Amino acid sequence: MRLEQRTTSGRGEARRPGPALELLVHGVGGTTPERMLGDPRTVLVTGDSTAGIYRRRDDVDAESAAGRTAPVPEAYCWSNLTSGNGARALWLILLPFMVANLAHWARPAASARHRGQHVYDVLVRLLALTLTVLLVAAAAEVTMDLIAWQCAGSAHCAANKSWLGFMAGDGWWAQPGRRLLLGAAVPALLTGLLWWLSHRTWSAYESASPPPGAGVPRRDGDEPPVLSLPGFWYGRRLVARLRAAHTAAGLLTVACALWAVTAEEDDGGALRATGWALAGLLAAGWAAVVWVVGRRGRCEAELDDTDDRWAVRALPGAAVAVLLLTAVHSGWSRPEWTSDGRLTGTHFFGGLAVLQGVLIAGLAVAAWRLQRSASPDEEPPVLKGLAGPVVALLACALAGVFSGGLTQRLADWLDRGATPGEGGALAGPPVELSWQATVIPLVLLTVAGLGALAAAKSWRLRRRIVEEVPGLYADEEPSPLEQPNKPRTHSIAAAVSRAQLTDFGPVVLGTAALIVLLLGGGAIAGAWATGEVPGVAARGAPEPVPGLAQTGQALGSWLMGAFFVLLLTMGRRAYKDPAARRSIGILWDVGTFWPRAAHPFAPPCYAERAVPDLTWRISKWTAAHQDGQLVLSGHSQGSVLAAAAVWQLAPEDRGRVALLTYGSPLHRLYGRWFPGYFGTGRLADLHRELDAWTNLWRQTDPIGGPVGLPEGAGSEVDRGPLKDPLCYGRTARRPLPSPILGHSDYQADPAFDAARRALLDRLAAVPAPRGRDGTGGPVRPVVTEGPAGPPGTAG
Repeated sequence: MRLEQRTTSGRGEARRPGPALELLVHGVGGTTPERMLGDPRTVLVTGDSTAGIYRRRDDVDAESAAGRTAPVPEAYCWSNLTSGNGARALWLILLPFMVANLAHWARPAASARHRGQHVYDVLVRLLALTLTVLLVAAAAEVTMDLIAWQCAGSAHCAANKSWLGFMAGDGWWAQPGRRLLLGAAVPALLTGLLWWLSHRTWSAYESASPPPGAGVPRRDGDEPPVLSLPGFWYGRRLVARLRAAHTAAGLLTVACALWAVTAEEDDGGALRATGWALAGLLAAGWAAVVWVVGRRGRCEAELDDTDDRWAVRALPGAAVAVLLLTAVHSGWSRPEWTSDGRLTGTHFFGGLAVLQGVLIAGLAVAAWRLQRSASPDEEPPVLKGLAGPVVALLACALAGVFSGGLTQRLADWLDRGATPGEGGALAGPPVELSWQATVIPLVLLTVAGLGALAAAKSWRLRRRIVEEVPGLYADEEPSPLEQPNKPRTHSIAAAVSRAQLTDFGPVVLGTAALIVLLLGGGAIAGAWATGEVPGVAARGAPEPVPGLAQTGQALGSWLMGAFFVLLLTMGRRAYKDPAARRSIGILWDVGTFWPRAAHPFAPPCYAERAVPDLTWRISKWTAAHQDGQLVLSGHSQGSVLAAAAVWQLAPEDRGRVALLTYGSPLHRLYGRWFPGYFGTGRLADLHRELDAWTNLWRQTDPIGGPVGLPEGAGSEVDRGPLKDPLCYGRTARRPLPSPILGHSDYQADPAFDAARRALLDRLAAVPAPRGRDGTGGPVRPVVTEGPAGPPGTAG
């Protein structure tokens, strides 16, 4: 790699015919409006404490001030859409759902009319459905099988567990069917909780509509960028349909667990006949769920407010009715019934894993076909267009690790130190889950190995960069070429080499996915081939295989328990601590940027509130100030929101807005992983409609980078790499050491002000539109002082 340094220059100051506005959008980690505006006195202009636009108190009516030439700064603060109460860290438990939702968007840049697009959509939605079934089934495995069926039915296990006393012995609840009813209440309530969370966030996030006339409707023979379609950020209908289907699937999973046990117990008579009738209802319910999930996808060409009453209301209601009927049937008195061994039907977990493998294979074929049809002018995406299937595989792996590790850990706890499945009081969880728990240490070793490879790569890169750093500051006095500072040189080289590790991510993720596929497939094959837990299956094998199998099984359960606690602790800290949120927030913000197109129980999409907010503000301000200039200034994730908002503007408004991005992951993350929406062709289209665009970047930035538009795409967008630090040593202007800023504080670089001036001058040369209806005049401020959220670092 070659370090290079280019200078940034602006144009001369031009006469501006009207007011100028700089709309600032912060990035990952969030910040306060006081920090963004550099003034402790701020006023909420419009919006609320969750997401709003702020100004300095002195700038409330700055557009009407005579003789003002400087742009009016205005801050859009959206940090509370992704942070706030520490209880929201519980969303991290649903991490597999978020990752599965990402698989929907990580598709190649093929035409929207390609037949493979619909196949890809359906396969991702069906795969997401299996994750809901797996979560509910894992909860049912813990409460129905391990607790209600095995532990409560064993005198040894139930001893000294007072909370199980009423289910043991000869009481009314002691019959296995009634114990199972109590166990079934937990996964049923979990399903209801997921429905409630999804519905509550659906009302808050998916209900923000864009302004009238926003975006570009799809027309025959024309295929505008998908992000410019009016309905892209309005997913109410699909999320409502998927929420109903996934809720019904969760309830039907619980009902099937109850039905499978009684079907084996009932030999004949009315109970068996009733069981067969229930089987027909369950089959019809599953058919309806699959039909609703696969029937209709996203409608992005227009705002879709259709109320699917049958799917949204009748389907969950019918599932509740079937569950209640099954519960009555299971709780019917069967005095001779006893519980022994594992619950019937627990081999379902292995079949579900195989089904997920088939769906991922189909997804890979669909992605490969889409990539073949992509334009040759597009930059090759990561993983040769297979990012979507790889991400889907990792979602399934996370879900499998969660379910296998947690069930094994709880089984160990219930069996009071014995190893379930190896002669203890409990038969333990299904052998498939025990094998999945056993591979957890191997997965962690794989992650550690990949981390070591990344560290070695960074070290080699650092050694090459060290020699080039002094040359970047050759114009300083004294010159570092003549008086080098070795620690300073190594610090700068280390910052650059660490920043480049982001580009090593696809290799790490692809390798991890391949190893996870092999380990997961081996676990299922081992479980089916032996029918025993790993510790038992390895008996008689040459040393050290038996010891490793037992150690892996025990260590896997403990590691999963520790990981679960660590995940919640990190999530809570990230939500409440801005510094922690900044360090891991980019991954979370990328995951929750996209609408819930595949999984309705994924964390909510903050962009479905933020993008319409920005679009409304820009369109109203430009309508009220026909001769004004507006610079949309976005940092980090804020640059992605800014670009999405520009795409949503009416075509006649896009040419009146300038875009200033810095520390932007538009190409480095979004363009490479989501080429169907942010690929080089899509960004070039945006630049053609928005000529006034400048992007600032540094080589020490691990997140941002150049936009990388192809030659001939218009005026140059990228300005950089900027110097970081600004000075190598102590100079007359900067006698104290300049810090290495990396991803933050781009405004501290003189290139920022120069780029903003150049954009305003370019807008001033654009003729103001005439004859437009200037509806929706200036927004009057709502006088609300103080910060919009918790303090944080500048974004």
